[in-house]
Amino acid sequence: MTQSNASEQTAYRSYLPWPTGRLRRVGAALAIAVAVGASVAGCGAGAAPPDAAPTTGTPAAAVEPAALDGGDVDAWLDDVLPAALERNDIAGATVAVVHDGKIVTTRGYGHADTGTGDTAVPVDPEQHLFRIGSVSKLATATAVMRLVQDGRLDLDTDIDRYLDFDLPRSFDEPITLRHLLTHTPGFEERIAGLIGQEGTRADLREALVTDPPEQIFRPGTVPAYSNYGNSLAGYIVERVSGVPFEEYVQRNIFDRLGMTSSSFAQPLPAPLAGRMSQGYATASAPAGPFEIVGTPPAGAMSASAPDMARFMLAHLGEPVGDQPLLDAATLDLMHRPALDAASLGTLAAGPRMTLGFFDESRNGRRIIGHGGDTLYFHSHLQIYPEEGAGFFVSLNSTGTSALANHELRRALTEQFADRYFPAATPAAEAAAAVSNAPAGSAERAAMAAGTYESSRTVRSNFLTLIGLTGRTTVSVRDDGHLLFEPRPLSDSAAVYEEIEPWVWRKVGGQHTVAMRAAGGKVEAIAFDSAFTLLPVEPARGTVLALGVIGASAVVLLLTVLAWPVGAIGRRVLRRAPRDRAGRTARVLSRVAVGSALLALASWAVGLVLIMNLEDLSAVPLRTVQLFQLIGLLGVIPAAVRLVDDVRRRVGWSRTAGSTLVLLALAGTGWFAIEFMLLAPNISY
Repeated sequence: MTQSNASEQTAYRSYLPWPTGRLRRVGAALAIAVAVGASVAGCGAGAAPPDAAPTTGTPAAAVEPAALDGGDVDAWLDDVLPAALERNDIAGATVAVVHDGKIVTTRGYGHADTGTGDTAVPVDPEQHLFRIGSVSKLATATAVMRLVQDGRLDLDTDIDRYLDFDLPRSFDEPITLRHLLTHTPGFEERIAGLIGQEGTRADLREALVTDPPEQIFRPGTVPAYSNYGNSLAGYIVERVSGVPFEEYVQRNIFDRLGMTSSSFAQPLPAPLAGRMSQGYATASAPAGPFEIVGTPPAGAMSASAPDMARFMLAHLGEPVGDQPLLDAATLDLMHRPALDAASLGTLAAGPRMTLGFFDESRNGRRIIGHGGDTLYFHSHLQIYPEEGAGFFVSLNSTGTSALANHELRRALTEQFADRYFPAATPAAEAAAAVSNAPAGSAERAAMAAGTYESSRTVRSNFLTLIGLTGRTTVSVRDDGHLLFEPRPLSDSAAVYEEIEPWVWRKVGGQHTVAMRAAGGKVEAIAFDSAFTLLPVEPARGTVLALGVIGASAVVLLLTVLAWPVGAIGRRVLRRAPRDRAGRTARVLSRVAVGSALLALASWAVGLVLIMNLEDLSAVPLRTVQLFQLIGLLGVIPAAVRLVDDVRRRVGWSRTAGSTLVLLALAGTGWFAIEFMLLAPNISY
């Protein structure tokens, strides 16, 4: 469920250091798309807005806030959203704003059903439901906290106590609910089964038990967004409560808050199904099917704007429904940072997860929120605990691109903050307090230089390849500042200055990152509450990896194209056929060349399908691995052929050709081994 986060989003959400602006934009867009696809409602393209910052960051210039009332909010939204939807080719949007214990406004824009001609249906915020993707995780976390409040769950007990199946472990430390709700149980990414076609059935336990992801980080130490981890928390709610997860949330959250237009059910119950907005790739495209989220707690919720307003009010401690959703102590526990330096080290100085919410603070105001994406719907929710305010927006189309969609939601949340909750302290005054770099900044900057990839990754199978699509290069400028190319969740570079040891803030902005070092090098950069940049191993460097596989693919392709050309040339020129010496090695090396080339093409097609959440069965994946293995083993006959050509002195051109073929097969073989293309595990 992309956090997006978007997911944001999210997640979404590190990118390739492309050498030109255009290529950088393509790389960033691809990375956002991977984040969205890999999370179904995740945090990739919808996590914390890139310029959100902890309250310690320098706020924007102080200005007078606008009146947070229905008239001003409606005027602002009417001025901004219709044009934004048209510009981004998005069909419709729904919005809810709350403040001081009341619903300030709910608004609808564009169409819930584009129809044809007069059949188009405008968005009615009171009537239409939108899928909210990973914003659903807030309901899941709330369900956990209700059981914590009732004494039925413990945040710091090993979850083995609550599960009825064995969870694979790589570390001795326990995995706890605190880890699950902060995205720090250490799991690698899992994509298969996130989104199913309309009519498929979601079985939470089966999805969790079948091929669980490997644990690749020590619990509590590396924020790495995980749909699987959140879904485990939802399953624990089901196990402890004794009722299906969807039913528990319906009874104990939705019914209690009067959220009569919300449900985790898939498909929706009949009274709600007819009110569901259509979802679109773009406003000009046909409507997509109702999406079935394979792990419902991570992103299956459908809701109306008024219901999301009631949910926000409940989290602001307002008396929604017959009795409070959570008592004051539990709300405070849920809304404050859930991990500290004891597990995170110096990463704790940056943005941190609460028990379910991202830290998305801005202008010196504490803001907590969450974003989410499905294939068609893209949402974001933020609440201001101290100011008693909340903002929710959901779009029913991806539009021109996942990156543009993410930027639109980011712009809306930032504009809301800047309009109604601007900085209380003038920027110049705040900046003066941190005008000088902390002692040792130059040394720490040097330790940070390098190439990084997202912690939201796969390390046990062929999907290690997705790590090549979103990397960030960090370099030290002459003034001692750090240059991020591109900065996380963006298509452009940014410069960061150190404001306290191991904490760096974007120059001219509010986004901060925190670093943790070991052995004289930075080992992690926390750039968002549930996302971390990790150093790329030299052998997996982008330039090396893409250079080797690119050159190898070109040689293999030219070799295949040369075969018919050579055969025709010999016939036209009436040259004698090649002698039979070394024929077996030539034939076997040709088979290897064809197999290796076919494997590369198949991996490319497969990755595109997987990133679009198309599930691939074991048969095609094993078949591609067979082609890859034949290509790798082809190094042997290719080497025999080269030795034979040298021994028989067949001429420099044929010897050079044999040499290039051997190097190309060796290059593809190295790439296949390094990036786990031949790994026995194909569960993704």
